[in-house]
Amino acid sequence: MLAASVLSDSAMEHYRGGFENPGMLAPLASAAAVLACAMRARPSATPYATACAVGTAGLGFHAYNVVRRPGGLSWANLFYAAPLGAPAALTLAGVLGLAARPVAARAPTLAGVPTGRALCGLAAFGLTGTSAEAALLHFRGAFQHPAMWLPVSLPPVTAVLLAGAALPGRPRPRRMTDALLKACTWLGMLGMGFHARGIARQMGGWRNWSQNVLAGPPLPAPPSFTALALAGRAALSLRTMQERP
Repeated sequence: MLAASVLSDSAMEHYRGGFENPGMLAPLASAAAVLACAMRARPSATPYATACAVGTAGLGFHAYNVVRRPGGLSWANLFYAAPLGAPAALTLAGVLGLAARPVAARAPTLAGVPTGRALCGLAAFGLTGTSAEAALLHFRGAFQHPAMWLPVSLPPVTAVLLAGAALPGRPRPRRMTDALLKACTWLGMLGMGFHARGIARQMGGWRNWSQNVLAGPPLPAPPSFTALALAGRAALSLRTMQERP
């Protein structure tokens, strides 16, 4: 799901940029490969590792795009230059794919950390980063709708509780963490609906979809919350199973 979100979002944004740099095709190919690989019963590690490399390189390109503009690292450039969070999402999709392989093989640890704890920490990190990207773009939009506060308030609280489950020892009761993860799952779907409404409010609405989908709020972005919340719920469940005698 995260790879699908990255694929559709980068396709739209790079199409809007006219694929000025041939490297702009790389994240599309990489995200598509991750998506296809994730649907296989025995996925290869190569597409996931490639996604990590492409995402990291893309983060460097996007950072360069920000700082080379007049004014350098400024709010205006962070708002309107290449988004820094988009390549990081591709890297995160690759890391999740790599982590899923030993989990599927019932490996007890990831990089020396119990798998449940490691994945809780990874999902918490992803929710925090995705919320930071939403905060930047919603701040650009002046939080003109009260619902725009949801993705900058609910996921960070969820990430803090989920990060607590990544710590050694017996964490605090997980009922609240699981409930918040469920809320974040629906938040992605709700956000997609709000973004569709934002596109409809553009001049010409959906009748002028070929322009408004590019100019309006990004339709594929909110489902990344759903993807990471599902990963968090799976990690929390694995954490619980590993505690059982």
